[in-house]
Amino acid sequence: MRREAKRYTITAALPYANGPIHIGQLAGAYLPSDIYARYRKMRGDDAVFICGSDEHGVAITLRAMKEGKTPQEVVDYYHKLNKESFERFGIDFDIFHRTSDPLHHELAQEFFLRLYEEGKFIEKSSEQFYDEEYGLFLADRYIIGTCPRCGYERAYGDQCEKCGSSLSPEELINPVSALSGKPPRLKKTTHWYLPMNEYEGWLRKWILEEHKDDWKKNVLGQVKSWLDQGLQPRAMTRDLDWGVKVPLPQADGKVLYVWLDAPIGYISATKAWAMENGKDWKAYWQDEDTHLIHFIGKDNIVFHCIIFPIILKAHGGYILPDNVPANEFMNMEGEKISTSRNWAVWLHEYLDEFPGKEDVLRYVLTANMPESKDSEFTWKDFQEKNNSMLVGILGNFVNRVLVLHQKYFNGVVQPIDMEARSEGGRIRGLDLDWGPEGFARKISLELESFKFRDALASLMDVARAGNKFLTDEEPWKKIKEKPGEVGEILHIALQVIANLAIAMAPVMPFSARKLAAMIRLPEEDLRWKNLGRYDLLPAGHQLGRAELLFEKIEDAVVEAQIAKLMATKEDGKLETANFPPVREEISYDEFMKPDIRVGTILQAEKMKNADKLLKLTVDIGVETRTIVSGIAGHFDPADLPGRQVCVVANLAPRKLRGEVSKGMILMAEDEEGRLSFVAPAENFPNGAIIR
Repeated sequence: MRREAKRYTITAALPYANGPIHIGQLAGAYLPSDIYARYRKMRGDDAVFICGSDEHGVAITLRAMKEGKTPQEVVDYYHKLNKESFERFGIDFDIFHRTSDPLHHELAQEFFLRLYEEGKFIEKSSEQFYDEEYGLFLADRYIIGTCPRCGYERAYGDQCEKCGSSLSPEELINPVSALSGKPPRLKKTTHWYLPMNEYEGWLRKWILEEHKDDWKKNVLGQVKSWLDQGLQPRAMTRDLDWGVKVPLPQADGKVLYVWLDAPIGYISATKAWAMENGKDWKAYWQDEDTHLIHFIGKDNIVFHCIIFPIILKAHGGYILPDNVPANEFMNMEGEKISTSRNWAVWLHEYLDEFPGKEDVLRYVLTANMPESKDSEFTWKDFQEKNNSMLVGILGNFVNRVLVLHQKYFNGVVQPIDMEARSEGGRIRGLDLDWGPEGFARKISLELESFKFRDALASLMDVARAGNKFLTDEEPWKKIKEKPGEVGEILHIALQVIANLAIAMAPVMPFSARKLAAMIRLPEEDLRWKNLGRYDLLPAGHQLGRAELLFEKIEDAVVEAQIAKLMATKEDGKLETANFPPVREEISYDEFMKPDIRVGTILQAEKMKNADKLLKLTVDIGVETRTIVSGIAGHFDPADLPGRQVCVVANLAPRKLRGEVSKGMILMAEDEEGRLSFVAPAENFPNGAIIR
């Protein structure tokens, strides 16, 4: 049975401090977490909203090298930019901390030492590539060589970005260091591994049984897939010079793995916030009556639902997540958002170009939030939702009521006999249920269930009901003969508006405050417990001055944004960035040598002791073959049986991790490393020849 909460610890995924924030990240983690945290605080719940910059890892170091800066200079710049952008957009973190802070380093090292001293790690030595000139071990991405599969000469030590094959540095032909450009040598190194396989049974019970009814299906599905494949020990240390130093005398030149380091950032941030506010941080992380909720995108599910919980479990004394409501991805203008291609709407640029329209973007992203499947942002839809929904429905209703009230009654709320006009929780003529199971409870339950799109739709239904009521009652026709009735009509409409100010606050806080000021609703009344009341503005209450709540967005504005995106394509950044040049010419006879056949995957399983490899059983018509493919990081084996693929059938057999692979699966890859199967557009018989 789900326990009741005394308090809430709400976290949003720590953004890497190596680039600005874009709308996909907002829709995935930051906006839903902000809506939920605002709702909890409006209810009067004890809730802390935690985030901060993730400032360690290879990505930071690579960015620093690319820009000719130190890692500290890079993280300082992007931490400041993102912190300010969040604040301007109304993402109301209680603290936006950073993992480069000494407090975080101290706590992360304490975590590691606790696990080390209690024997929770496995110590393993192996040979890894080492750059003599720079005097450091090389992460896989720091090693470049020729791909043994396709011959691409700039393949990385973990993946070939030409053919999509997952690789290990040892497989590269003529490997060189990305730092010095010289061949590295193999050198013995020692790391500490977390034996995740020992926690499989516990994870199955905790997530797949105890949370099967309240966690999202996409989260449960991804966790089950990983568990079904079998967890493997994962190294918790790295040979790098930027990060949290491993606190062992024999570990010079080693730092904590970023996925041990980063999530502890939630705890260190809470500790910093508690120190600043006279709170006990332990209550938010160690009290069983606290609900811990992680808001993330789907690419972080494994880390927040498997790795971090295992770390907390191994350490002991900490609560586990009550829920991890991960969202899917948001695409844009028919394509995936890509930071490397500059195919994105950047938050700091939007704030500069659309001053005063923070809530428009908050509304549009919430309405299109990728809660259960990938969603889409387009500038035309942005304009349409603003003009038809915010201006045409919500803003129009508020403006009509306030203007009429000022015109007829000088902005003074008129008396009403509400009992005479209401029955069974409803007011005659108004299609709105004010009762205990009415709209207030509906919106509350939707927010508590992380159904933010539904909650926003319910909010707009309240505005629609108010608009319809005003149109049906036609007070402008009754004012001369029945001014008292008109006063009652506008009184009812004003109570709807007061409720809208409350219901809007989690999603559109700027507009909610503006509306509350227009109707002079006291701040102490802007509490969630007042949602569903129809006596918030008593007779005799003086309203403020009416203003437009939202403004129309003209065609030229969105056309300029679309043109800005298209310019990215035209200058080549979008279509060709990061793709290697076309390779040297081949003759027609050479082209005809590969025998490519249509096949169907019959079985797929993860290979033991090979995180990147899948063992596929493929029917190619003339026979059934075993093919080993480096696509484990991109596809769930459970989803592959029955899928048609294209197979290079006459490729010489190759032994990979003890398994003979007879053939190669053709894949398409974009510049960010995402893979897609090359296959017939319609079902073809196995063995059909690709020409």
